[in-house]
Amino acid sequence: MSHTPFELSEEFPEYAPLIQKMNKGDAHFQRLTEAYHTLNRYVHRAESDIEPTSHQYLEEMKVRRSHLKDEILQMLKTGSEKPESDTPSSENPSIHSDF
Repeated sequence: MSHTPFELSEEFPEYAPLIQKMNKGDAHFQRLTEAYHTLNRYVHRAESDIEPTSHQYLEEMKVRRSHLKDEILQMLKTGSEKPESDTPSSENPSIHSDF
């Protein structure tokens, strides 16, 4: 078994530039990637016996990491389908708000 952490840019190399872009512009996406990286590091430390834990807890963390990765991938797929726009949202009449 490999005890190498699974980094998102290695898991989804085709989305590496989009991961960086969405991390800067989407707060929810950023929270998901931070949670993924936190769990990923924890799993790596547990598997490497740097920070031992019970087998059951480790498996729970792996499941959570997998769910986060699935949610991140879904957002990446959705984000890659959105057309790029040079028009700032403040100039888009359908987005104006009186708030």
